[in-house]
Amino acid sequence: MRRILFHWRNFRVYSYPAMLYFGLVVGLVAQNYAAHMAGLEALTVFMVTLILLIPALAGARLLFVATNWEMYRHQPKRIWDHSEGGAAMYGGFPFALLVSIPLLYLFSLPFGRFWDVALIPFFIGQIFTKIGCLLNGCCGGRPTQSRFSLYLSDMNGHRKRRFPTQLFEAGWGTMVLLAVIFFWSRFPFDGAAFLLAAAGYGIGRFALEFLREDQEYRGGFALGRLWSAGTVVIALAVFFIML
Repeated sequence: MRRILFHWRNFRVYSYPAMLYFGLVVGLVAQNYAAHMAGLEALTVFMVTLILLIPALAGARLLFVATNWEMYRHQPKRIWDHSEGGAAMYGGFPFALLVSIPLLYLFSLPFGRFWDVALIPFFIGQIFTKIGCLLNGCCGGRPTQSRFSLYLSDMNGHRKRRFPTQLFEAGWGTMVLLAVIFFWSRFPFDGAAFLLAAAGYGIGRFALEFLREDQEYRGGFALGRLWSAGTVVIALAVFFIML
């Protein structure tokens, strides 16, 4: 656990936001190349993506808080603590998608093709963010003696052998992104890459929820699994409708 990445004079650089912002910068650079390859105006795509990052980051944080409400209900000031970490990518997508409808119309960008390109910074940002979660101690796995465990701390500093779910999620996100890039030219319509990437991420996240330590339940169901399953069902349903 290394919540503070380093000190510079009297300024503290926290691991989670540092990795989040670094990942977004790398993602935006990669997106610029993809936008050129997709025949889109790269500067316009960049500007729209920057705007959409605001609702996406807010939605990702709010979903994390919702799925870990027991941890935040008595300390609401922690909800927007930028140094604390914790985000769920499929929480950011619905907010960003809704805002993008009028925004893309305003900037004359095709909806499906834009999101095929925009998935790149979102996925790269999430991959680096999960490394930030590992350093921060949030989003951790449950204690285990499995060979796939590491000695890790939770947010309270309790160090045990745990499933490194943060690394599992970062690895799965990397695999999904590489698969999308590999099959880029073979997708049947604009927006297919985004839909299949969302479904692929949701499948992996659903499986990883069984390894997580902190779960919020409603009606006997884990909220994280419900959100993941919903993402998969909606993304695949839209994909087959569009075929």
